[in-house]
Amino acid sequence: MRPLREVNPGAKLALGISFFVLFFAVWAFATLGGYVSKTFLADPLTMLRSGWTLLAEQGFAKDIGYTVWRVLGGFVLAALLAVPLGVAMGAYKPIEAFFEPFVSFARYLPASAFIPLLILWAGIGEAQKLAVIFIGSFFQLVLMIAVTVGATRRDLVEAAYTLGADDWGIVRRVLIPAAAPQIAETLRLVLGWAWTYVIVAELIGASDGIGHMITDSQALLATDQIIFGIITIGVIGLVSDLAFKRANRALFRWASL
Repeated sequence: MRPLREVNPGAKLALGISFFVLFFAVWAFATLGGYVSKTFLADPLTMLRSGWTLLAEQGFAKDIGYTVWRVLGGFVLAALLAVPLGVAMGAYKPIEAFFEPFVSFARYLPASAFIPLLILWAGIGEAQKLAVIFIGSFFQLVLMIAVTVGATRRDLVEAAYTLGADDWGIVRRVLIPAAAPQIAETLRLVLGWAWTYVIVAELIGASDGIGHMITDSQALLATDQIIFGIITIGVIGLVSDLAFKRANRALFRWASL
């Protein structure tokens, strides 16, 4: 094991799985062995049984569907606006000078702080939850994409000008292709943050969704259901992250993501 040396795919998979095995083993030892009260932390077997009950009898699959829809809806809306604005800011310094102070200010504002206002403005329906995810994702995406585009190698730009490219050609044929792999990686990272925003949005004023189930379970001290909800979010997030990585590798084969 040496710094920055790559691990072969088989060993990487084995190491990743081994951590989960160790984690669940320690959890089972602490709870089934009686070292931690089940009132505060349910054991893995109870959690799995409660999870099956939620899915088979209490319609938890519908809650999962609502949450996934909210994450994707809010994130896609944010990305559709943030990508072109971020590219414009990275490519043109006057645009960056105009937008960057406000974007830098806004990205530090916690999306959860807007929930009371959004409930007043949009009610407790889908618009409010999508808006929370949009606010939490949009400003982060804009600034990260602008930095990525602005960091494009200057020799590539100069070479394109030498070959006769105009300003729009530089953006379309140099800046965007050069930054595209990292923009895709930025989208992947911010999608993970979107999951934290949707759960916060669903904890207040929601009648469905994973966050709503967690809130109801907390009132009943049902730690088994709370843990199952949290693990469900993690599993969906891990699957979407792996799918995003695979799609990025397929689209940008020349980049090492």
